[in-house]
Amino acid sequence: MSSARLLRLLSLLQGRRDWSGEDLATRLEVTTRTVRRDVEKLRELGYPVHASSGVTGGYRLGAGATLPPLVLEDDEAVAIAVGLRTAAGGTVTGIEETSVRALAKLEQVLPARLRERVTALGEVTVPLAGGGSTVDPAVLTLLAIACRDHLRVRMDYRRHDGETSTRTVEPYRLVHTGRRWYLVAWDPDPAEWRTFRVDRVRPWTPTGPRFTPRPAPPDDVAAYTAEGVAVRSYRYRGRFLMHASAAEVSDVVSPTAGVVEPVDERTCVLTTGGRSLDEMAVWIAVLGFDFEVLEPAEMLPYVRRLAEILTRAAAASRAPAP
Repeated sequence: MSSARLLRLLSLLQGRRDWSGEDLATRLEVTTRTVRRDVEKLRELGYPVHASSGVTGGYRLGAGATLPPLVLEDDEAVAIAVGLRTAAGGTVTGIEETSVRALAKLEQVLPARLRERVTALGEVTVPLAGGGSTVDPAVLTLLAIACRDHLRVRMDYRRHDGETSTRTVEPYRLVHTGRRWYLVAWDPDPAEWRTFRVDRVRPWTPTGPRFTPRPAPPDDVAAYTAEGVAVRSYRYRGRFLMHASAAEVSDVVSPTAGVVEPVDERTCVLTTGGRSLDEMAVWIAVLGFDFEVLEPAEMLPYVRRLAEILTRAAAASRAPAP
């Protein structure tokens, strides 16, 4: 029996929840009979490999009494190390110290060629600490499992105005923007896709029952989340024709601040949201591009008022001209 093939089989079982015998045989370039023998060997070594028969049958690596050693490719090991370094200063409550301990253990067993790559990244990277809200890792894990296993979640959700409501949703995906975590879920009431800030979610336990997944949101999940964060979560919505290319505007407007759609090489449409029209007018102005208000028409008086204030300030300024 090939030890290398056995390690490869373990790696495949760790990388995906369910495998058919035919799929494993194809990936390992062996027969299904050899796969069965190798699975038995893994069981003898203490790995809980479960098998099921029938049309949908196959193999699954179960949870054991002890954590089995992971079998990682080079790029997977580096990716985990980089992720742990990032998590050490991340947005999940209480995970910083745990990430540092896990990283120390991983770096001890990394081959020299990989340890050098990870160490170099750590030496030249300076984290910029943020002041945003953090997420309870237990909540994040519960929601991730509910998304994966299609389990309904009943939860208390605190809106931006502080009001709390109880909802039952069908979770679809978790999205991380770099500052915050969001849950994309189908909300039966009012029967639409919605985005929820995870730091405002308090799920009930246990989760369930199961639901049949419905078609995904009309846009890709990342784009849908960006629009929800930048536009739908605000009271006011504005659309502006920007006299700059989509690339130029995207350089200064993050996906969570606005949705940029190209019109031609020199113009684009920026859609964003705001708590008030005057706040939105100021934000658009400080971007530094010429623009036209497409909607709402109610914003035009705020833009004119802002222009008058800035004109008077420039005329009254006593600072010497540059």
